[in-house]
Amino acid sequence: MTATNEFGHLDTPLEASSSPALKFEVYARCSTTKARASKMHLPHYTAHTPMFMPVGTMGSIKGITTKQLEALDCHVILGNTYHLGSRPGPELLEKAGGLHKFMAWDRGLLTDSGGFQMVSLLKLANITEEGVEFENPHDGQKMMLTPEMSIGLQNAIGADIMMQLDDVVSSLTTGPRVEEAMWRSVRWLDRSIKAHKRPTEQNLFPIVQGGLDIELRTKSAQELVKRDSPGYAIGGLSGGEAKGSFWRMVSLSTDILPTNKPRYCMGVGYAEDLVVCSALGVDMYDCVFPTRTARFGNALVRTGSMSLKQGRYTSDLEPIDKDCDCPTCAKYTRAYLHTTATKETTGCHLITVHNIAFQMRLMLDIRQAIVEDRYPAFIREFMRIRFGKTVPMWIVDALKSVNVDLTVPDSSGYSAEPVADDFQKAPNTWTDE
Repeated sequence: MTATNEFGHLDTPLEASSSPALKFEVYARCSTTKARASKMHLPHYTAHTPMFMPVGTMGSIKGITTKQLEALDCHVILGNTYHLGSRPGPELLEKAGGLHKFMAWDRGLLTDSGGFQMVSLLKLANITEEGVEFENPHDGQKMMLTPEMSIGLQNAIGADIMMQLDDVVSSLTTGPRVEEAMWRSVRWLDRSIKAHKRPTEQNLFPIVQGGLDIELRTKSAQELVKRDSPGYAIGGLSGGEAKGSFWRMVSLSTDILPTNKPRYCMGVGYAEDLVVCSALGVDMYDCVFPTRTARFGNALVRTGSMSLKQGRYTSDLEPIDKDCDCPTCAKYTRAYLHTTATKETTGCHLITVHNIAFQMRLMLDIRQAIVEDRYPAFIREFMRIRFGKTVPMWIVDALKSVNVDLTVPDSSGYSAEPVADDFQKAPNTWTDE
């Protein structure tokens, strides 16, 4: 799988920006939605967007080698500063020449700042203006993470893209704490910029916060744009909030952030979210979902998620997806994967390979549809296969905001009926035959 020639006939970017360690070029825009297809030139690799970044928290993706990731055409993978700072630690990483060399990966790397642990490990954290004090889960020792320390760790890690330390609050939080966290994140960004020692080799992305408050999120985005960063992230979402609120905050953010710079929506990985958020103008995504769900025996397909643990696959000699060209689908049957899923590491490995391949193929298909200016038709076909006749209301509303109305029949006669469910409850089995 390779995306080498997907921009072959497009010689001149429509819009571009250039920073010391990042050049971003928009080569195609959807004429209906806010979607765009771009090249992001990083110190280690030129990534094509919209793109999905698999998560390798401690510098590795469970059961997958970097050679396999390269063969699956992953452009950028993500590591976590908090975990990497605890183990193997900055001293060893600096001695090894950075995380790229340590893990034998010569493509793009992005490191999260450790701020998300404020939510996921809140019972172990104490948040002050200075920073965040954690209890190290490896040895129980107290660990203070300040904006300066986060940047210092990330400079040692050497990722192409670093994230500022932000004051993360749950997306379900309301009241004064949300505004406090938003303004503190802006102050921490300024401290992070000052502490950044390798601006010609690494890019620092700020993170839009503000919870689900329109005014706060607007102000946050406006403040960050003043700093003229190489790219921007949309944070504080995908934390259990209603999807109707989620997409509105994403769209609000992309309306304010510069059109000539990359926009990264953090923690997003469900296929329908990738399709919708790309229509809303997002370029980059990450999520543990595709690899984590593989370890529970779940394979991703266009109709939803296939639970290979179920007895129905005991004697099924078909591949996960006959249209998938990944190594797993080329050689292994559902019956074999049913036998090994969740019981043997082999099964977890093989499903993980397929799930990463699924994400990479989906993003390639999204980019090609944008380049060929047929993204609205791609969206409709994706939703028809994914959901059938009943599509979650939030998706219908989000797409309608960018001029794609699923409730109006297309040339094939397909139209969707909105339903209140935020998520798909079971793989689609509807057919229009």
